Amino acid sequence: MPFTLADGRAELRPTGLILLIGAIGAAVANWLGAPLPFLLGALILVGAWSIWRSAGQPDTAARPVLQTMRKASISLIGVMIGATFSPSLLEQLPQLWLSVLAVIPFVVCTHAASFLIYRRLAGFDAVTAFFAAMPGGLIEAVTLGEAAGADPRVLSTQHFARVVLVIIAIPTAYYLATGIVVGSAAGQAFDATPAGLLDLGEIAVLCGIGIWLGRVLRLPASYMIGPMLLSAIAHGSGVLDVASPRWLLSAAQLVIGAGLGVLFAGSSLRSLARAFGFGCISVAVMLTVAVGFAAILAPWSSLPLIALIISLAPGGVTEMGLVALSLGISPVAVTVHHLFRIVLAVSIAGWALPRLRRTEQTGPS
Repeated sequence: MPFTLADGRAELRPTGLILLIGAIGAAVANWLGAPLPFLLGALILVGAWSIWRSAGQPDTAARPVLQTMRKASISLIGVMIGATFSPSLLEQLPQLWLSVLAVIPFVVCTHAASFLIYRRLAGFDAVTAFFAAMPGGLIEAVTLGEAAGADPRVLSTQHFARVVLVIIAIPTAYYLATGIVVGSAAGQAFDATPAGLLDLGEIAVLCGIGIWLGRVLRLPASYMIGPMLLSAIAHGSGVLDVASPRWLLSAAQLVIGAGLGVLFAGSSLRSLARAFGFGCISVAVMLTVAVGFAAILAPWSSLPLIALIISLAPGGVTEMGLVALSLGISPVAVTVHHLFRIVLAVSIAGWALPRLRRTEQTGPS
């Protein structure tokens, strides 16, 4: 049946409650100084509430209003990722060509290793294992995987583990080695440029045209990839220089976190703990490979060893940039590597997906 206005009104109260719970979780996580507080805080508390409320029974409620808001928020994230492609960032590429190219074998190696962990050890189906193993962003991997038919609850858990463990491991290891506090705990920020109404209007236009463009080009997850590519072209060419307000980024992450959290209804704590355990194994492998690649590249790169490790570590773009900023390393250089990692991971996903589906239908050889 088509979704009607009356259905939308009926969804307003439960959607408002979910967002309120997500906001509480985000506020607590932000107060604690947690990484990605608005995304992960909302995901954790809404997820816990959904598990408690469902009492182990699957929740059949579609939550169309919340999921529509989640898609709109994902398009905002796409625009903001694309906005980091400034002319100054592109000017640094000639100096970083060696380490940027090293991202290609790094992504292939870590993706393949994690895929085997989730496919052989965890027993996930091929599509879910593939997207759970993606060394890309949490939002990107879950969005692409969900569109491909993977289990979004599993993907959320695995990438939640990846982002949190990487963000915790690197600053903690550096603190133990040097005694210097880095990353989110240091309270650093990328850009404090205030955003005006014109910036908000340009962001809305980029979202709308980008989603349309993504659909016309039949891009995977068109409501994210389309706006990201359009924004990257506009900012990389110098046509636009949009200031992304921090409150809008926080709000978008809150909605996405809450939207993912409701998908955990019907899950058990045992299944989540099991998934998180395999996530720890995957992250350990990824970080080991990152350190190995960085050690090999260090004598030939213009970046120091710690900068290379941060540039390769499969954490969040923003959080890894914050760590770099705290260490006096150009966050632009780190961002180049991480954006290339995400674009490459998404491209590999698009190429491999039809083959994975055929493998899943015929069974492993």
